[in-house]
This record gives sequence, structure tokens and C-alpha cells, in this order.
Amino acid sequence: MAHWLLLPVVAGLSLVLTDGLRRYALARSLMDIPNARSSHSVPTPRGGGVAIVASFLLALPWLAVAGLASWHLVWALLGAGMGVALLGFLDDHGHVAARWRLLGHFAAAGWALFWLGGLPPVMVLGHTLDLGWAGHGLAVVYLVWLLNLYNFMDGIDGLAGVEAICVCLGAAALYALPGMAGGPAVDVWLALLLACAVAGFLAWNFPPARIFMGDAGSGFLGITLGILSLQAAWAAPQLLWSWVILLGVFVVDATFTLLRRLLRGDKVHQAHRSHAYQHAARRFGRHLPVTLTVAAINLGWLLPIALGVASGGVEGGVGLLVAYAPLLALAIKFRAGQPESRGSDC
Repeated sequence: MAHWLLLPVVAGLSLVLTDGLRRYALARSLMDIPNARSSHSVPTPRGGGVAIVASFLLALPWLAVAGLASWHLVWALLGAGMGVALLGFLDDHGHVAARWRLLGHFAAAGWALFWLGGLPPVMVLGHTLDLGWAGHGLAVVYLVWLLNLYNFMDGIDGLAGVEAICVCLGAAALYALPGMAGGPAVDVWLALLLACAVAGFLAWNFPPARIFMGDAGSGFLGITLGILSLQAAWAAPQLLWSWVILLGVFVVDATFTLLRRLLRGDKVHQAHRSHAYQHAARRFGRHLPVTLTVAAINLGWLLPIALGVASGGVEGGVGLLVAYAPLLALAIKFRAGQPESRGSDC
């Protein structure tokens, strides 16, 4: 099979599997029922993200055999991805205590870092720093936070899928830059395959959604994107900055919301709808404008800055500050972390 044919095959498999999962969820009454903390108003099947997991992971060994991905990276993705997806699947079908989920998340992050070799050297102000064991600890926290923030940000139709596709296509653009031949150029296949796996699901999840991703899919996407970012940084240290810039919409909204809720003394493990994107969806009365705006920010604002950092034209820390400043302003404008009040989002 020509390598490029794998992309539509993965997208098609994800599309078909999502349809099957939707039928399964309807038959088993696996539904998200609207409540006071929901951003939707119609009971909707959940668990469609399993299609993303299955279609992507099934393609990984083939990529390794074809020499399009290293076995170390494949083992990192397989072990961490399946572990996180299984935990999410169990939670989607019942309930797994938060402490056990978090323990599983740290175990998955540790597994991934074992195969990746830990945190790669970080480029700061033109200097490459090896943080040693402290860096490996930071990398574990980084992966666990990305995993959970992706779950937090999967709250309106199409948002998590659009974010993943934009980030993956942005990563592919980074790898296509002159001078990026080598490691990242090979790993571009993983970014493209993940985008295709998400696209098949997104056909069912785009507003108005006919099925939700569920924890199995959102957690899987979070840790997978984190692993890909660390792998890219092993080949070119500045790429870690570029990846974190590409993920900026989710990182800023989730982090700012969490900090505000912590400072207010809220129980941060409880479900809520105080993220900026949730306030925005209520203000506009629909999910679609918010989802499309996030796509526009990703491609029109964050991607050019990420490309500038990857090419060496912009220092990573400076690029991050420039990229995140308007995102923080938007988070404040849309009351990220502030409790919902009657009429405040109208």
C-alpha cells in the first residue's frame, strides 16, 4: 500500500467506527443527559472517541515496519494511549475514582517518558539546557496536565476535534520547514494520521453533535499530542516551544480557569462550565461560532508564531509570550474561571 493511502483508510475507519459506537451507545443507553453543568440541551450518545483511539493505534505498527516512525515512539504511544483510553472508557461506562484516574495518568506518562528518554534539552534564550531528573519530573507533569486539560476543554460540539486537527496540521507545517529534514520529517506521518483519525470522528461530532468524544477520546488526544511534542523536541529543541504555542487556546483557557477556581476555593475536581469557551458559547447561543473561532485563532495567529519559532526567527519564550498575551485577554474577557450568573452570558 502506498504510504499516502493510509491517511484516507484511517479517516474512513474512524468514520465507520464512530457510527458503530453511536449505535452501540444508543442501544446501551450510554447517554450524556443535560444537567446544570452541561453545555448541551439534548441527550446525546457518548464514547465516540474510541474510534479515534482504535483507528490511530492500529496504524502505528504499520508505520514502524515501514520505517515511518521509530519503534520507541510507537511503544510510547501504544502503551500510554491504550492505558489512558481504557481508564476513560471505564469512566465513561461507570465511575472511576479521581485518585485512581490520576494514578493511571501518571503511570501512562511515566511509561511514555521511559520510551522517549525523558525530557529533551530545552532551548532558552539561545542556550540549550539539560534539566536532568528535574526536567523528567516536569515532563511527567506536562503530560498529565495536557491529558486532563484536554478533558476539561472537551465541552462543546466539535471543539476538541477541531483543536486536534489544527495542532496536527500545524505540526506538519513545522516539519516541512527547510532544515527540518530528519526526525520530525519522519514523524510528520504520525501528526497526519492523528488528524485523519480525528477527522473521521469529527464528521459525527461537528455542531450539532450526534455523538460526544467521552473521556476515552479526550484523554487519549491530550497525552498523544504531548508525546508527539516531546518527541519533536528531541530532534529540534525549539519545536517544544512551537508545539506549546500551537496548543495555546486549550492551555491558556484550562490553566487560567483552574487557577481562578483554586484561588476561590472551589472543588476543582467537580464538573463545571466556567471555562471561557463555555461562557462564550452561552453568550453566542451556539457552539459553532466558538469552535470556528478557535480554528481561526489556531491557524491565523498561533501557527505563524509557531513557524517563526521553529525556523529560528523568533526566540521560543518570546514567541510564547506574544502568542499567549491575547489568549489571556480573551480568557479574562469571557470570564474564564468565574461562576456562571444568571444573565451574565447573554
